Amino acid sequence: MSLSPLDHDRRYGELDQVIRVYTGQQADDTPERASLALTAYLRHTWHTRPWALAVAERQLREYAEHPPGRLRLRLGEFYAVPDVGLPESDIQQWLHCLADHIKHSVTEGAVPPPATPVTHWEWHARFPELGQFLGGWFSQDMPDEFDDLEAAVTDYLAHTDPQLVARLLGELHELLALDLDESDYAVATAELGMEVDPPAPYSPSGWLASVAARLVVPRAEGPASGR
Repeated sequence: MSLSPLDHDRRYGELDQVIRVYTGQQADDTPERASLALTAYLRHTWHTRPWALAVAERQLREYAEHPPGRLRLRLGEFYAVPDVGLPESDIQQWLHCLADHIKHSVTEGAVPPPATPVTHWEWHARFPELGQFLGGWFSQDMPDEFDDLEAAVTDYLAHTDPQLVARLLGELHELLALDLDESDYAVATAELGMEVDPPAPYSPSGWLASVAARLVVPRAEGPASGR
């Protein structure tokens, strides 16, 4: 019997978040230096959910000190650490290393400074609705579903809750405020799931700006206030 979603999150929810940051990244943490992936996790989590860091430290350490035994393995009631490119014999020590870095960050207030996302996980953690928009409406299948990119934007607006549209607008402005080079905006849109080129004559940032302008709905004016 596998773990229920609630039981999974209670025991391993934040541990799972930490392990996911290593997708496509090297698990090359050492006692002296946190990896690029763990630094990205610390940077984003300090900014959005600082309380979760203590949970992560505890769950990592508990899993390292009490790995699943044969009974839990047979019943399926355990968290299976995905392949991160390390020998199985090194996983326990690596988890302790991650826990130590997180503990140091919390106890010493060692917060990574704000920066442009550097990993696939961090791009999606920071821009979740933009990832839904680009990955859902502008994948490689887009030309088979819509006449052009404008039609895809129209479909998104027709089928998405206005509150999520507003969230997308905020994320677009945040991404554009990073003031990246065009090559970096191309990387950002690709990381977030866009698999088609922006329409001519737009650059990646120019097209994002045009989408942001399209999402702005003028507010209806209320009644004039009297004195």
